[in-house]
Parts: sequence; C-alpha cells; structure tokens
Amino acid sequence: MMNIIMHGCNGRMGQVITKIVAEDPEVQIVAGVDITGDQLSDYPVFKTIEDCDVKADVVIDFAHVSGVDHLLDYCVEKKLPLVLCTTGLSKEQLDHVREAEKSIALLKSANMSLGINTLAMLLKQATRVLSPAGFDIDIVEQHHNQKLDAPSGTALLLADAINEACEEKFDYVYDRSTRREKRPKKEIGISSVRGGSIVGIHEVIFAGLDEVIEIKHTAYSRSVFGKGAVEAAKFLVGKNPGHYDMSDAIAES
Repeated sequence: MMNIIMHGCNGRMGQVITKIVAEDPEVQIVAGVDITGDQLSDYPVFKTIEDCDVKADVVIDFAHVSGVDHLLDYCVEKKLPLVLCTTGLSKEQLDHVREAEKSIALLKSANMSLGINTLAMLLKQATRVLSPAGFDIDIVEQHHNQKLDAPSGTALLLADAINEACEEKFDYVYDRSTRREKRPKKEIGISSVRGGSIVGIHEVIFAGLDEVIEIKHTAYSRSVFGKGAVEAAKFLVGKNPGHYDMSDAIAES
C-alpha cells in the first residue's frame, strides 16, 4: 500500500483526489495539509506542511503558489518524492524546483491529464510540418472564473511543446491590444478566457494560407487531472532524484 500526503487537501482538486484514492486499493492518503486545518475526510489534516509528522511515500500537491517553497524544503528534508501540480510559479520558485530535483524525484506538470499530454506530443509533429510552411500558431485557453493565473500553465505547456519542435524559437505574446503592426512570423499568441465553471478548454490554431487546422482538448471534470496525479505518484515512488513529467509516467504505463 502506497501512502500519500495530500497538500491542498481541502481544495477542489484535493477533494477530487481524495475520492479517487478512496476507490483505489493500491494507495491511501495518510495525511492532508490545508491552511484551514478542517478535517473533511478520514485522515488527519495539518495547517502547514511543517506540522505534518505522518510518514508517507510521496506527496501530491494541488495547493496555492504561496506554499510551494515550504513544500519543497519539507520534501527535500524528508527525502519524499513530490508530484507538483500547482501552477503560476515565479522564476525564483522555478529555480527552487530545479534545486530540489537534485535531492528528490520531482514530477512537475501543469496538466496531469492523459489527453493533454498526448495533445502535446501531437503538436510537436504538427509544428514540424506546418511551421516551416508558414502557418501562424495561436492558443486559446478557457477556465472557470475562480482561476487565479493567466495564461494557464497548460497553455504554456502546449506552447513549450510547440517550441521544442522548432530550431528557431517562438516568442509568446499575451496581449496584442497595444500593438499597431503586422504579426511577426515567430510568435505564438496565447489568449485567456475566464468565466463560469469551465473546467478547462485548450484550442491550438494553425492558420495558413486558405486553410486552418484546429486541435482542441476539453476537460469535462477535474477527475481527469486527479486520476493522472495519482498515477504519477505511483510512478514516482522509488525513482532516483531528478526531473520527471507526465510523458515519463505515460511511457512506463
């Protein structure tokens, strides 16, 4: 039985993962961390990660960006593998992540779903064909009105996948409203929509001369992210220190 600490256990994703784990005989949540300290499930809940004194095999994180530094320090101290799903990290926090990867196995992904990560692989193939042919590339992402960061981490994940397929890298452009010029050749426009209860919609547009290709992923519930996070945790236990992503977990499944 694999033991999990759920960091951000009372948030939306924390509660989704709690339900998924409850139905999985291979894993269990032995402790949760949430700033409220409220115990909503059958495991103990601590207000801070430093207060958590329960032994575990891995940590899954779906919390607020403000808690990432404390979490990284805790996992390094305890030698605990970490599935890091919080998005919107600062440059300093990303540097902290890279430092932590020297000591622990760390899987970081802006999106845990199998579909999105398959989409990222498809985008690399499409970009190798369409970008040299002069196609412009834009990404439109949509999320619920409670999401704090924009653009989404998933949109950046997809943009990075596109950039990996190119020798000459694209610039990312988030706002064209102040520009009065024709579109440069090497840029990816990323547009954000926030409204209602949209779980996550990501559309990549390849626009060429007299033809357009649109590739779209729609998440209808948060369970697709939760299931992926649990599978990532199973994959990560026992791995050597270093950086991992969902493509590694998919390849081993």
